[in-house]
Amino acid sequence: MATSDPFRPVDATALALARKLIAGARFAALAVLRDGAPFVTRIALTQGPDGLPVTLVSDLAPHTTALRACPDCSLLLGEPGPKGNPLTHPRLTLQARAVFVTCPADRAALRETYLRQQPKARLYVDFTDFHFVRLMPQSGHLNGGFGQAFRLDAADLTG
Repeated sequence: MATSDPFRPVDATALALARKLIAGARFAALAVLRDGAPFVTRIALTQGPDGLPVTLVSDLAPHTTALRACPDCSLLLGEPGPKGNPLTHPRLTLQARAVFVTCPADRAALRETYLRQQPKARLYVDFTDFHFVRLMPQSGHLNGGFGQAFRLDAADLTG
């Protein structure tokens, strides 16, 4: 017995929802490979000037070491609402590639954007062990609610 594909064709509504989830995310669950095994942590997140997710990581964090060893990662964006089943609220899983920002001019521009969205980071953003990381989407899985699942590619997420 053949099963039907549960994913719907990507449309303008799905793209708008995915971009809204990226734009509104202030935190995310980040999954990395650490010592060959999955490792998930919560990170602060902002939307960079290019519309892509950006985080600030410390060399003291295990996920930073993991991202340097293997930049392939995954993010889960979307918070449950105050009412109802948390699984009915929209969420976006991104498969991404972590790119550490090394250019001083890029870092300065990201610093200002990041602090507008994450003002408490002002306490540590300039510590030498903190680094900005762009999370470049490779693909995504959007769950917009019951019966509203979409497969997204990099162009859907970066266009």
